[in-house]
Amino acid sequence: MHPRAAEFAERARERYGVDVEVLEFEAGTETAAAAADALGCETGAIASTIVVSLSGGERDGTLVAAVTSGANRLDLDAVADHFDADAAEMGDPDRICEVVGWSIGGVPPIGHDAALPTAFDPTLTGYDTVYGAAGTPSAVFAVDPERLAELADATVVDLTE
Repeated sequence: MHPRAAEFAERARERYGVDVEVLEFEAGTETAAAAADALGCETGAIASTIVVSLSGGERDGTLVAAVTSGANRLDLDAVADHFDADAAEMGDPDRICEVVGWSIGGVPPIGHDAALPTAFDPTLTGYDTVYGAAGTPSAVFAVDPERLAELADATVVDLTE
């Protein structure tokens, strides 16, 4: 197992008391479509973690996370409104790695270095099992979506287009 995927599994166990089975794929799972193809599931069952930077207001510069269904596109205006900011934009990859502890393409929905306010796409709750990144662009883990929202301390709210 890749060392970062092993680190993710260890964090899940230590922080949340959850044993996750990490699935790794040679072809990579950087996009929701690639992950769904590798897993043989619907794109909608992929729980993509997108880190966004807020601007304006009291939360200027704050990073937040949105765990969205791979079938949906995140609406940055809705993110800004939800988190009471003037605007929102995709987070800077270097800053995400520095603050969150994971690189783009492998950012898991839980186990970050810093706690992030998190929104959770209600579309994911329509699946029995969803798959989130497990620390690398080629690793995922399976989880019940309601349990994932709970572990991520996420608010279930539709912030998609």
